Parts: sequence; C-alpha cells; structure tokens
Amino acid sequence: MTTRIKTAPGTSKLLTTGEVARYCDVSTNAVKKWIRNGRLKAFRTPGGHFRVESEDFKAFLAAHQMPIREDFFAGSARRVLVVDDDSQVRAMLCEVLLTMEPAVEVEQAADGYEALLKVGQFAPDLLVMDLKMPRMDGFEACRRIRGNPGTAGTNILIVSGFMDDAAQQELMRSGASDWMRKPLDVNEFRRRVARLLGGAPRAA
Repeated sequence: MTTRIKTAPGTSKLLTTGEVARYCDVSTNAVKKWIRNGRLKAFRTPGGHFRVESEDFKAFLAAHQMPIREDFFAGSARRVLVVDDDSQVRAMLCEVLLTMEPAVEVEQAADGYEALLKVGQFAPDLLVMDLKMPRMDGFEACRRIRGNPGTAGTNILIVSGFMDDAAQQELMRSGASDWMRKPLDVNEFRRRVARLLGGAPRAA
C-alpha cells in the first residue's frame, strides 16, 4: 500500500519534488535544481528527501508569474504510517484506518529504521507505532523524528503491549503524542487517530 503523508513543521501541506514537477510540467531534477539554487524554499527529511511547504510553492509560482490552481492546494487525504514488526497487527491496523471517515491513505513499515526512511519518502500526518521492534525501537524512532526540524511536527501514536509506568515516562521524554495498550479497543483507537489527525495538541 502506498501512503502519502504530511509531517509538517507548520500547518502547510507538504509537497514532494515529484508533485511540484508534475504541477510545473518539468522533471524532478529541474525542481531539485530550483531548490539548490535557492529559487524554491524546501527542507530535507531524515532520509534526505526534499519537501516543499505549499505556501512556499505558492510564493514561488507567484514570483515566476505561473498560475496558482487552488484545487491543487485545497488538501488531500490524511496520511498514516503504521509501524509494527508483526505483519498481522499491521494488517489489522491498516484495515481499521482504511474504514475511517474522512478517508486516510495508509503505508506500512516493519521497524523504526524502515519508518524513518518512509517518513522521508511519504511524509505522514501520523505514525501509529509499536515499541518493541528489531533494528530500531519506537523510543529511538520518536527521538529521531522529534530531533529533525523537517519532521518534528509529526504526530506519533504508540500502540504497545509493553506499556508500564517506566515506558510511559520514557515515551514522554522521547516525544510521543499519545499511546494505547494492546490489545486495542478499536473504537477508542479510531477516536485517538481522529483527534491526532485533527491537529489536537500533544498529550501530556
């Protein structure tokens, strides 16, 4: 499944170089050249991918007397990255997310390391992430996402069967937005996801 995500420093929609290229009918290399030359403002994700905030792209279009199509900037489906090393759990979470209204786009990752790569590729509004995973656990993934200016605003919902007091305190220090215990109450999971996608402040 392919997810498109919005993990923004602010509230502006984030665009990939491919989206900008298609809008302007040029190659992605041309867009990257605009960025490197300072003509188009952008930032890099942890994986090294460029992202362009929609307001910066609008300013670029206006400065170069190019048309601004408001339908393009009107917004799109919210994007959720599901991160868990158990494929059955990932499938269940994705199934629940894909039944939500308004619609969300969903992508999957099997551990924290893969999650960081996919955050760069797809830029999510929300990560739904397990704690205990190979290669990189949820704590370290949270810290790295929060430590990068390009992804620091991404909401992170931790879903884990290992949620004792020590884990909750470590999650607060790591920057998680919210957490739930497995097995999940599906209706409560939907409520938490809807709140985080609506831009509610992080849980304390």
